[in-house]
Amino acid sequence: MAKTISTILGIVFLLVGLLGFAAPNLMGMHLSASHNIIHLVSGALALYFGLKGTWESARTFCLVFGIVYALLGLAGFLFGGADRMLNIIPNQLVLMTADHVVHIILGALFIIGGLSRPVMAHDPSPTRS
Repeated sequence: MAKTISTILGIVFLLVGLLGFAAPNLMGMHLSASHNIIHLVSGALALYFGLKGTWESARTFCLVFGIVYALLGLAGFLFGGADRMLNIIPNQLVLMTADHVVHIILGALFIIGGLSRPVMAHDPSPTRS
């Protein structure tokens, strides 16, 4: 499941990264050029591990990436001030409440993918003794 989650979310990240250039206020988020580039790089990495990486590397990527994204979302709520705005790079990378919620959800999905077990082939034929 780690490879599947990584592949699907990699595609989502790439689409959001591209869409962000056309619609910078998509879903109430502040999608600046810097934010979109981060999404494109994140999507490319996720897609690489989902399609070309081993199950172990995809699992590690999902766990690390999931923890980073979940902590980023949590940091936004804890340190974002009264308006929940987290200004990481002034006027370049500004995260709002919608960003924090999405980051926590993405973090959770990646962590779930990272904690999953690989699918094992099952031989349904009976064993002979």
